[in-house]
Formats: sequence, structure tokens, C-alpha cells
Amino acid sequence: MRSGTCWILLLITLPCLYAELKAESLRAGAAAVKITPPTGIAMAGYYFDRGAQGTHDDLYARALVLENGNQRAALVTLDLISTTAPLVQAAREQIEKATGIPGQHVMISATHAHTGPVLAKRGIREDEQGGAANLSVQYSAKLPGLIAEAVQLAASRLQPARALAGLGREEHLPFNRRYFMQDGTVGWNPGKRNPRIVKPAGPIDPDVGVVLFEQLDGAAQGGAIATCVNFAMHPDTVGGQYFSADYPGVLARQLAAYKGEDMVTLFANGACGNINHVDVNWADRQRGPQEAHRIGTILAAEVLRTYKKVQPLAGHDLRIRREIVKLPLPPVTEEEAAKARETVQRLGTKDNRGFMDKVRAYRALDVAARKGKPHEVEVQVIALGDEVAWVSLPGEAFVELGLAIKKASPFKYTLIVELANGSIGYIPDRPAYEQGNYEPESARCAAGSGELLVDTAIRLLKEFRQ
Repeated sequence: MRSGTCWILLLITLPCLYAELKAESLRAGAAAVKITPPTGIAMAGYYFDRGAQGTHDDLYARALVLENGNQRAALVTLDLISTTAPLVQAAREQIEKATGIPGQHVMISATHAHTGPVLAKRGIREDEQGGAANLSVQYSAKLPGLIAEAVQLAASRLQPARALAGLGREEHLPFNRRYFMQDGTVGWNPGKRNPRIVKPAGPIDPDVGVVLFEQLDGAAQGGAIATCVNFAMHPDTVGGQYFSADYPGVLARQLAAYKGEDMVTLFANGACGNINHVDVNWADRQRGPQEAHRIGTILAAEVLRTYKKVQPLAGHDLRIRREIVKLPLPPVTEEEAAKARETVQRLGTKDNRGFMDKVRAYRALDVAARKGKPHEVEVQVIALGDEVAWVSLPGEAFVELGLAIKKASPFKYTLIVELANGSIGYIPDRPAYEQGNYEPESARCAAGSGELLVDTAIRLLKEFRQ
């Protein structure tokens, strides 16, 4: 009788012990490496020239390495305007050589800070605005090594960990920057207190996704390894000619002040191609480092509130899928390309005059340069257990596309990561092409491209559950 009781107890406890051991097999490590460029390098983000005069706050490559059994993956966020395919390829090769982590298991994204450097080989406009200059070429060549250094350092810090996730909400910071106007058109950043505004032309995504990685034996404060924060809003608040990580940098500093200086915050920007911070109903000027501080502090406050709600993940299985998607080009005739070159030569990049003419012209030149070859872009999904999934999108995706992926995803926490693994610029949803204005008239991909990415992402997410 006693022996039978023991066997029953063993049968009851074995699954629990197995689950506990399985959860404890997760290991995590994080690191941040400074990537601030030299003063004088051309700065990215606008259609006029800017040269960096100094540093307000440093830029970083932040890396998180995850390991479960024989499976390893890395997430990297960069305080830069974008990523490029050559940059990602070179960084992945160096990461694989230095750490053994397969390059295809690495997701590299940019926060989209508009106060960072122009990258080489990003496009014709960027090349003409300093991307082809020696400083930019040398910096871009050095950058993959710095990214690999961050991942290698994170891998050297791998330790037993647990992951917890929660979902916050911040609906007062982001605004859809496209508006229906009284004349029936759709305006873009139409100005503060503009009486011709009728209503926003689209939604926002107020989700604040939080994934916290703690040392397995760590205390609530002091045992944090990394926090992944996912939020959809343009970081274009600082401006000027000084390097800054914008509000994601403020967010990282605020969270470190609470969780400890050793904790690394990775900010992954959600689908925010048509989302920014400008409240058209508020007359105050929303510009400068003080605005970044305001926004970063408010967002940090929501993350701090969400820390109270995070729950341990039931499992830590690590799985990675990716797929290359071919996106069609928008139509551009030889006549339009020739006219575009004349427009660019006439207007130049010294100031912002002829803004929309330059937008259309550079788009025509970039598209014509592809000679009909479609974009080959990557959609990647990194899943942790059955609850958390990071989904990469290769550009500035409209919020509607990110919301569509989240709605159909079988994962409780689906974190959309735009400007990841290369970027082709704006990716509007199909209705926006008919509405016109800045983003669709800048887009280097044809209408329907965003929906192709959505379909691919949803299929990859659902494959994890088959």
C-alpha cells in the first residue's frame, strides 16, 4: 500500500518537475554597446542636409540573447533611423562567426531615431545627403562589428532566467498623423489647431508590450536582465544637429533607474508609419530634448505600472521562422524618372523647399534604379513559448497592418517590430494609396505590398501551433 502510494505521488509530481526543469532551461543575456558616430557626419531623417555638431545623448546597439537547449536567438535594437539589407547581412555574418548563433536567428531593428547618422547604401537621396561621403561609409562599415560585439557580450552573460510578460496601454501619446480634411482630401501633419481638420484618417495602437527577463534567483529589484518594450510611435521629437536616441533613450534610462543600471532595455518600434506624437489639438510646441523627456517618462511610467501585472510564461521553447517575400514596385515611367532627376538637381538638398516634389522625385529614382526587379524582403518570427512572438516587418509599416497581424495572431503577446532586417521605406495599407499624400507617395513598394506581409506573418505565426 505504501509502495503504491509512492508511485502515485511520483506520477503526480513528475510532470510538475519536468515543467519546472523545462522552464528553468531558459538562459538569457543582454548588453549595450555605444554606436555614437563622430561629429560632422551627415544626419538622417529629413529632405535637407544636416551635419552633426555634437552629442546630446549617446546611441546604442542593445542586444538580448536567448537560449533554450540547443536553440539560440538574438534580438538587437539600434538607435538609428533604419536598417539596411547590407548592414544586416554583414552583422549576421559576424555574429555567427563570433557566437555560433545562426545569422537567420538574429532580428536586427532600428528605433527610427531622426537624430542619428545617415547610413551608406540606403538610397539615392541618402547617398546625396552624405551617405556616400567617407565619414558615413567608414561608419557604416564599422557598424556590423559593433552590433556583433553587443551580441557577443550578451552571449557571454547568458545565465538561467525566467521570462514574464504583460500588456500596458498608453493612448494619450500616439496620434495618427493623417487626417480627413474639410475639402475631402487626406492631410498629413496638417498643423496645430487647424480648423480644416475633420478627424483622424486612421487608428492608433495603444498597446505597450512588455517582456521582462529576470535572473532565475533574482530579486524583484536587482535581478533584471533585460526588458523588451514594444510601442508604435515615431521617435522624431528632438530634431536639431545633436545625436540623440530620442524618447526610447529616455525610456531606457528611466527603467534602469528603477530596475538597476545593469538592465538593458530594448525598444522595438511597432507599426507606426502613420503614427507620431503630435497632438493637433494642443497648441504647445512639441519639439526638442524636453519633449523626448516628457514622452519617454510617460511611457516609462506605463511600463513601470505594467511590471506589476507581468506573469511568468508557461513555457520557454524557442522557435524561429522566416520567409522572403517579393513585393512589387509602384509604376514609374522613363519620362517620370528623367523628370525626377531634373527636379532633384533643381531643388537640391540645402533646404526644405519643394518638399513633396522631392519626395516624389526620389521615389521615382529609387524605383527606376531597380529596373523592374521586385523587392525581396524578410518576414521573421521569433517565438518564446506559446505566448510571446516578435514579428519583423521590413520598413515603416502603417498601424493598420500591425493591428491586423495582432488580431489574427494565436499568441497572447504579439510584438510587431518594424524597420527590421532591412527596410524599404514606407509600407502603407492599400486604402492609403488611394488617399495619397506623403507616405504612399514616398512608398517604394506597390499597393497591396503591406497586405502580402500581413498574410505571410499570420501564416508563420499560425504554423507554430500546427
